[in-house]
Amino acid sequence: MPWGSAVENLPEQPDLQQRRQNKRGGRDLIEKRCDGRRRALALLGALVLVTLLACQDRPKLDPYVQEIERWHQKRVAALTKPDGWLSLAGLYWLHEGVNRFGSSRSNDVVFPPGKAPDYLGSFILRGDSVHVRIWPGAEVRLNGEPVTSRCLRSDADGKPDVLTYRSLIWYVIKRGDRYAIRLKDRENPALRRFRGIARFPVDTKWRLPARFDRFDSARMVEVPTAVGTVARLRCPGKLVFQYQGRTYGLLAAADPGDTTLFVIFADRTNEKETYGAGRFLEVPWPNAHDSTVVDFNKAYNPPCAFTPYATCPLPPDENRLPFRVTAGEKRYGGGH
Repeated sequence: MPWGSAVENLPEQPDLQQRRQNKRGGRDLIEKRCDGRRRALALLGALVLVTLLACQDRPKLDPYVQEIERWHQKRVAALTKPDGWLSLAGLYWLHEGVNRFGSSRSNDVVFPPGKAPDYLGSFILRGDSVHVRIWPGAEVRLNGEPVTSRCLRSDADGKPDVLTYRSLIWYVIKRGDRYAIRLKDRENPALRRFRGIARFPVDTKWRLPARFDRFDSARMVEVPTAVGTVARLRCPGKLVFQYQGRTYGLLAAADPGDTTLFVIFADRTNEKETYGAGRFLEVPWPNAHDSTVVDFNKAYNPPCAFTPYATCPLPPDENRLPFRVTAGEKRYGGGH
């Protein structure tokens, strides 16, 4: 047998076989790692693509819509603060003479049970003066200070004197020629139940240029209120605007020093979609050319949409619009 043939048929040495197996195993490991990296890169690429597509599909929030959202957030914050409109817990009309108050049902002014002692004191109404006397030991405060007896300022005097006992807040209000006690409760269940206010979609078609027609002198306009009294609105002029080719006007109220015009209006949505007694709207003070904007996207519910203890003025006859204003706040779902 030739020497060469004998050599070729000899079995491989064990260490050579091991080296070849290790080499093949290394190649397999490298290929597996490469496959894993390729899959990871493919997955990363897919995620980047999905993210880019999502960003492209997501509509950019219009600056005007953002403005309305900021306005609405401030509106809700004011409504839901501990002494906001949702904290109203009582409205008590005073009669001439002594009006005892506390949680006992024997009082003239009965506070919610469990919120105050049976007897806290008395209000004494004499003509246009309301005096308070606190029972000994009752820890009532007036404007943050202990009080036993005091003549009280009402909201008709500007800033009323505020009385407090634990979570309760109360003060004197004047409506027409009548005086009442307005009670608030910082723990009122209505504050906890609040889940927001439904609104119509924001639509720039309801942002309408307007002209302010000033009266020669401000007019005092009498309107009914939600509690059967009469409110007097000081109206310096009328807002005139166009909608769908027709001209309309809204009486606007303002007191000296105000920076906005106050409008109470009704429209055809009051029958089902919005509060039945109308809505409120604040309009920027007109510029030097008596121009401004009536933005119905900022129309909001009056306090009486949230509580039976508010004394809201109702829309004057001149402010009843003969069309549907599908903008602003809708009827409050948690109303009374």
